[in-house]
Amino acid sequence: MNTGFRWPGGAGLALSVVLNIEEGAESSPRDGDPRPDPVDELGIALRGSSRNLPNESNYRYGVRAGAPRLLDIMDRYGAPCTVAAAALALERAPGLAERLTQSHHEVCAHGFRWAFQHRMEEAEEREFIRKAADSIESSVGRRPQGWLSRYLFTENTRRLLAEEGYGYHMDDFSDDLPWWDVDGSKPMLVLPYALDTNDMKMWNSPAYTARAWLDYLNDSLDLLLKESRSEPRMMSVGIHARIAGRPGRAAAFDSFLARAVTRPGVWAATRLQIAEAWRDAHPPPG
Repeated sequence: MNTGFRWPGGAGLALSVVLNIEEGAESSPRDGDPRPDPVDELGIALRGSSRNLPNESNYRYGVRAGAPRLLDIMDRYGAPCTVAAAALALERAPGLAERLTQSHHEVCAHGFRWAFQHRMEEAEEREFIRKAADSIESSVGRRPQGWLSRYLFTENTRRLLAEEGYGYHMDDFSDDLPWWDVDGSKPMLVLPYALDTNDMKMWNSPAYTARAWLDYLNDSLDLLLKESRSEPRMMSVGIHARIAGRPGRAAAFDSFLARAVTRPGVWAATRLQIAEAWRDAHPPPG
């Protein structure tokens, strides 16, 4: 049913690009972890305590070359993004943190480290959430309002986020629009994310090329734009500095963004801007 709601400027589709910055916060024996991070483009998951030095260099590429390249593309088209940053990654990349401090992009929290939190007890998870916010505020001068886990989270997560002052949570794939979770002591605004449009597909499946990703992004955009004529929609595009930041993939992202921002009815926005627009029109129940 048409509620009459439109995004700012009368747009029907909110386009949310999320740039994940995890590099430098991944598991590594150098930081006392028992083994290196298993997320490796070559799929060589070392089980012992040896450092995976080639994979560490692949992660460093994201900070040195990938993130600047992707930010340049978005700045060229005037498309603000949300940077989902593992806090330690920004601590270890002060140049990138300084650029974000001076930019129109939003920084939300992607954990303190790029680590799973689903096995944490409540007190440990609260400290993990609080430490991420404190660190990001120190790095970029603004306290993060949003949270994205490393996929898995706990039954306590949304309540803890609300209690620690966060305004929205991204760990959800259930809709193409924000919604209010009222199960906890405080309502939490959920801004759904998407896995199908995420560049991680190109790491998980070598046969999934940048060209296939570009076609899928364009098809998703076209259908959501068509639907948004009668009902508002939101499109998420998740990218990673070390993945989409590689030249051939960055070229595909550039092509998509160049087309997307010129389409009538598209509003390119940060997650925080989307959350604020939704909250103004749809206050939390009760």
